Amino acid sequence: MMSRSSIDRFRRYLSAQAIEGRNEFRRPRPAVTISRETGVGAAKIANAVAQQLDRDCPGEDGCPWAVFDRNLVKKILEDHQLSATMEKFMPEDTPFPLGDALETLLGLHPSSWNLREYADETIRRLAVNGNVILVGRGAAIITSLLPNVLHVRLLAPFNVRVQKYAESYNITAKEAERVVRESDEARHRYVQTYFGVNVADPWLYDLVINTGRTGNELAAKIIAATVVERARPVCVG
Repeated sequence: MMSRSSIDRFRRYLSAQAIEGRNEFRRPRPAVTISRETGVGAAKIANAVAQQLDRDCPGEDGCPWAVFDRNLVKKILEDHQLSATMEKFMPEDTPFPLGDALETLLGLHPSSWNLREYADETIRRLAVNGNVILVGRGAAIITSLLPNVLHVRLLAPFNVRVQKYAESYNITAKEAERVVRESDEARHRYVQTYFGVNVADPWLYDLVINTGRTGNELAAKIIAATVVERARPVCVG
């Protein structure tokens, strides 16, 4: 669930983008994609990076940084004027092909491939606009040709991730182990199916960070510092 500060930042970001949409000649602002293993603390790290970049890299117009994680699906649906009921058909996973084809044929929802194309369009547009942190959904592959985007992969030892997940959701270690393993497999399957690559391939990313060693705070500082270093002409903070 998004915190109140994250929601406020998100709203300010959308407001700033509505104004900036009329300026076609501004310099491209930086953006970040985060690919993650389950249980590495990606949401907390992403929000910490956004807070740090609000101070260190606000851009000339002061546009706040926004994190698109679970709220990304809602943005995709809004951009393409789709019903909110479509959200349940957009997990970061690959549906069983026969079931998906049958449901599409019956008109229950657009095909998973069409929904993925909608996601690609929204992710690419957000990255072009900049001052965003895009978590998951193959964002690193979708935006791989955009020079303003920093691509990050977060990982940690399996046992560390299981422990963190169990603590975060107040569940048993056994249940956490099952969820972490299944979620990892689902994300791998999603990227392999739609983009034909291995999500764990280190060559897809500019930074690969082991949060089991760095912890969340240092990981966020490393990411933010790299953004600032790469985008000094745009970062005026």
